[in-house]
Amino acid sequence: MGQLWANTGSTLATLMFTYTIFRRWFPHVGDHLEPFFQRLFSRFYPYIQIKFHEYSGEHFKRSEVYSGIQSYLSKDSSLRAKKLKANTTKGSKSLVLSMDDREEITDEFESVTVWWQSKKVRNTRQSFSFYPAADEKRYYMLKFHRRDREVIIERYLEHVVKEGKMIDMKNRERKLYSNTPGQNHRNQTKWSHVTFEHPASFDTLAMEEKKKEEIKSDLIKFSKSKDYYKKIGKAWKRGYLLFGPPGTGKSTMIAAMANFLEYDVYDLELTTVMDNTQLRSLLIETSSKSIIVIEDIDCSLNLTGQRKKKKEEEDGDEKMMKSEGEKKESKVTLSGLLNFIDGLWSACGGERIIVFTTNFVDKLDPALIRKGRMDKHIEMSYCGFEAFKVLAKNYLDVEESEIFDEIKRLLEVEGIKMTPADVGENLLPKSEGEEGETCLKRLIEALKEAKEEAKKRVEEEVKQKKEEEEEKKRIKEKKAEMKAKKDEKKKKIEEEQ
Repeated sequence: MGQLWANTGSTLATLMFTYTIFRRWFPHVGDHLEPFFQRLFSRFYPYIQIKFHEYSGEHFKRSEVYSGIQSYLSKDSSLRAKKLKANTTKGSKSLVLSMDDREEITDEFESVTVWWQSKKVRNTRQSFSFYPAADEKRYYMLKFHRRDREVIIERYLEHVVKEGKMIDMKNRERKLYSNTPGQNHRNQTKWSHVTFEHPASFDTLAMEEKKKEEIKSDLIKFSKSKDYYKKIGKAWKRGYLLFGPPGTGKSTMIAAMANFLEYDVYDLELTTVMDNTQLRSLLIETSSKSIIVIEDIDCSLNLTGQRKKKKEEEDGDEKMMKSEGEKKESKVTLSGLLNFIDGLWSACGGERIIVFTTNFVDKLDPALIRKGRMDKHIEMSYCGFEAFKVLAKNYLDVEESEIFDEIKRLLEVEGIKMTPADVGENLLPKSEGEEGETCLKRLIEALKEAKEEAKKRVEEEVKQKKEEEEEKKRIKEKKAEMKAKKDEKKKKIEEEQ
């Protein structure tokens, strides 16, 4: 029997060698013979192989199955594999070891043994590439005995992907992404990222407690409504519009939302997006459990006047300079952005929140911010007394003080307007030994100065308005006087004739 198997193995090796040489010299004939050799080889080779590629689909989106397998195999790689590679985990406090390229480990499931191999192949074409990494293709290969096909296909693969996703969620580092301008990365992602480490939370957010609880409840409801959105036939996404003066905490609110839901953040800079096609491509690359942010939407593109008749531009050099500058401007249109928010392309993936921020909500096209696109409008206003108490606790660790009554009077009774950013700056100790009471008194002085400045601005506006009215009156009188002289001159000429 041993001699028989030795002869069989030698014969198979000879056949495979002959087939390889034959395919090299007669490639087209080899294509026709390949099915025959595969059937012959399968009679003696009892194993089945499945490949799981890193990138799949026409747009080369990274496969979630591949990521799940990678995370699943990492839990046992340190014990079984000889070649390992290390990656940092959440918070960069520990390392996760995973299989290196061209390494193999075994796994067991329901008394069935399988083999996993990490593979990497390079494109053999000779053309020059600025992005050599784009020509590398990675994949995992699973090998198992054909008698175990039912166990592997029906239960094991589902087990691997499910366990991998759980491990990935536990170890993952949340990221802050930004779109890189003017580059074509081919197979590579169009987003670059850094670790998202913003410390903001709803506990430290300067806002009324009732309003914070309302926003938190809305976020929790959204994150648990996958089946509900499917039931009503809508893409699983929600839009938030944050509007208010500069310094009122719009960016901090976004960070607090991301930390509350443990979502990644995609900071989309529209001015670097060349056209609607590139905008759709960026959307496809975003992951679920993410917040897509477009800050200062009123400044990003000319979205306020696309539905209005444009005024004629000034003549001369200004018009020429504008036409030259427009050649380099983004060609993203309002309709392209609307399709990005709630059109067909918005359904590519789920569990996404889209956030717009603006200082001037009145400038935005109503079609952009209507309900269904920006579902929840949140006004980020000037600092009130409740918001001040949050800041006092954050900056000074002070919850009660006699000075609070004066600050409350200035903010609520006097109605002095000061942004949370300015309040925080005044509460921030300026030296090592500065006490909280000193900081609170400095805030009171700043509020009184703000009141005087506001009073001066009102007086200046009244004065300016009065001067403008007087100027209009003088111009009107001058025009009437000129008209009277012209009429008198005309009448005199007529009398002379």
